[in-house]
Amino acid sequence: MKQIQGSFIKGYVRIIVTGRMPEMFFQECVNSGVTVWNVRREGRSSCSGNVKLSDISEIRRLRRERNYKITFEQRRGYPFIFRRFFRKKEFIFSFIMSILLILFMSNIIWKVEITGELPKEIEEKINKQLNTYGIHAGAWIFMIDPPAKIQQRLTDDIPELLWVGVRQKGTTYQLEGVEKIVVKEDKVEGPRNLVASKKGVIKRMYVSKGVPQVEINEYVEPGEILVSGTLSDQPKSEDGEDKEKEDKKVLVPAEGEIIASTWYEADVTIPLKQNYELLTGQQEKKFYLGINNFKFPIWGFGSPDFEEVHRDSTETPIKFIRWNLPINIIESTLSEKQIQKLERTQEEAVQAGIKQAKEELQLQLGPDAKITSEKVLHESLENGKVKLYLYMTVEENIAKAQPITQGD
Repeated sequence: MKQIQGSFIKGYVRIIVTGRMPEMFFQECVNSGVTVWNVRREGRSSCSGNVKLSDISEIRRLRRERNYKITFEQRRGYPFIFRRFFRKKEFIFSFIMSILLILFMSNIIWKVEITGELPKEIEEKINKQLNTYGIHAGAWIFMIDPPAKIQQRLTDDIPELLWVGVRQKGTTYQLEGVEKIVVKEDKVEGPRNLVASKKGVIKRMYVSKGVPQVEINEYVEPGEILVSGTLSDQPKSEDGEDKEKEDKKVLVPAEGEIIASTWYEADVTIPLKQNYELLTGQQEKKFYLGINNFKFPIWGFGSPDFEEVHRDSTETPIKFIRWNLPINIIESTLSEKQIQKLERTQEEAVQAGIKQAKEELQLQLGPDAKITSEKVLHESLENGKVKLYLYMTVEENIAKAQPITQGD
């Protein structure tokens, strides 16, 4: 008889039945629903056969009703293997400790690599910043920020970095950085004119070298020459009259500042009512063990005494060698927040809109520019929002160097 399917998984036993007509005992087993296979005669008064481990209790009940002797000879299947395995406590302890050690070793940082053509000084800065973030050899992987957040923090804290990429590869963190190359505006060397970079009305002129070509209160267009770098050198007679000789041109690099009034237009919208969140700085952290959609708290119990809570969560998978297990360490940060309500009158909204437009324009033009006046050209109130169309006057240096080419 062939092996019964699944018998090795559930376990089976080979029994020897001794007595008068032992084959009749196996027949009674079959009649009682007990699965029997590989029945063989071992002698004149004994037979052997295989029965499932789950049928042993029924076998014993049938033996008590009959005058047979049953001997258990062989035990096969996973239940017996596991039983023998768990009897060896030292081996079990060693096995569990080995698994825990592998899990521990798989979830710490072993190496931090910095690649890319970076100067040594920047690499030292990166290493120093990583140490302040808690990223170093021996650190727990699930205790540090995700790579995207590390990238953002590094670019914010190290101005010399144009871009940095952070990638976790097993127990190694790999960083690739690109140095920020400050491109300075090309300084025009040699002879040059100063031309207008934008349209405006000249207010003040400070010329240290060159010949002014415009006057105060004169309107200029972009590209118009403000200060010429071409000087005319013609010898004069003793009585002050010019000699009839061809002028000699002397080219110099024109220098100076030409302050002009320029104009800008801006649209801005300000709500009369506004709600915004303000974090107080009070926070608590909780850690969970996540398995599928279930979370089991492992650190930080209870609820914080915050009326309003802002939650941030990060999940870090637990690794076994190089594989991610379906188990995550979830770090949840609970921050106290306050909901601030702001209500303005229409006049207050207008003033806030003017202030916002001026700050945005000042940021665009730089600290040297000066906003001298502003005017509201159009004001409207729609859906609880004030919409403004502004016209602003600015005083700024509009001079831009332009090289003098041959033939000018």
